Amino acid sequence: MNRIFLDVHALQTVPPSNLNRDDTGAPKSAVYGGVPRARVSSQAWKRATRTYFKDEHLLEPSELGVRTKKIVEVIAARITEFDSSLAENALQLANETVKATGLKTEVPQRKAAAVKEGEPEPAPESKYLVFLSTRQLDGLARLAIEGAADIAAFFKDKENKARAKQTADTRHSVDIALFGRMVADDADINVDAAVQVAHALSVHRVDNESDYYTAVDDENSDAETGAGMIGTVDFNSATLYRYAALGIHQLAANLGEGLRDDESRTEPVRRAVEAFVHGFVASLPTGKINTFGHHTLPDAVIVKLRTTRPVSFVAAFEDPVRGESGGYVREASERLAEYIPDIERAYGDEDSTLTWVLRVGPNTQKLAGIGTESQTIGHLVTAVGQAVAERLEKPA
Repeated sequence: MNRIFLDVHALQTVPPSNLNRDDTGAPKSAVYGGVPRARVSSQAWKRATRTYFKDEHLLEPSELGVRTKKIVEVIAARITEFDSSLAENALQLANETVKATGLKTEVPQRKAAAVKEGEPEPAPESKYLVFLSTRQLDGLARLAIEGAADIAAFFKDKENKARAKQTADTRHSVDIALFGRMVADDADINVDAAVQVAHALSVHRVDNESDYYTAVDDENSDAETGAGMIGTVDFNSATLYRYAALGIHQLAANLGEGLRDDESRTEPVRRAVEAFVHGFVASLPTGKINTFGHHTLPDAVIVKLRTTRPVSFVAAFEDPVRGESGGYVREASERLAEYIPDIERAYGDEDSTLTWVLRVGPNTQKLAGIGTESQTIGHLVTAVGQAVAERLEKPA
């Protein structure tokens, strides 16, 4: 398959907030173009995107995975669900099955030390977060049931052990296919991510601020003055440039033949692409959201489908936007409207590149001519998904 990339760019303004904090509790930052910028890590927005898939029902539960250390308990629950007569031995069966895939498990010392006399030993856990799809979890549970009579002997058989590993490495969920999976103990079942997400950066200089707050004790008498609690919380506000690159060819390879037996090869890829574009654009990290209520959506979204390598437009903001007209969205949009045609002329392929624009308000007017305008996120997502399916159906 030829290489196909989907670039997603967004300008999004957030009010006073602390979307993604560092080890001191302050909003993350970075120096770019010689000045400090607000920064939101790629991991924070990946997590927000994955959560959005589930919360907004962009994908069916069967198309999503579970990332957890409690993999033994998760599979044990499935074993019990499939065959209630195995409930008493479900944890042992699950643990042996997990180990057969090449993953290592152990009972956490802190949990083992907390067990009181007469209580059962805690369930083993993996040493790190493990990402498995619903189909993979079900398959491992059924494999455990098959070998339930003597699970240790069952997995001494090389063929059965290979089946366990194969079950963990086929029929990946959409989120695993998109964001990848790394297994330290067994690189054979690693999954290369189809998506690369950049750290979101403010298009302008940002200096963090600090909010001093107090809380009153409701039960204080008139004679008891002063606050019941005082503290500070750091925050900033920014217009962010966000970027992600999706390798359609890698996504198709990760999904393989898809999650369903009754659909075409392109259908699971189309659904995954549409879910990612919608989820990445509309999601929002929730750090300190109860404190700041920073619910915003992008002012402008630009999506490009290309056969040349991915291209971020962050260099348009290497010289920080000054905001001399009051606000940053208008000038940021103008910067992009000038920069995109220049970079595409020099390095792009006009004949094979498609562009869509979704924008809000007069401040983004200069972006209107960059590509085909979509009036809603739904129209944008559908148009992109259809174009991807058509590209995949073309002979290589």
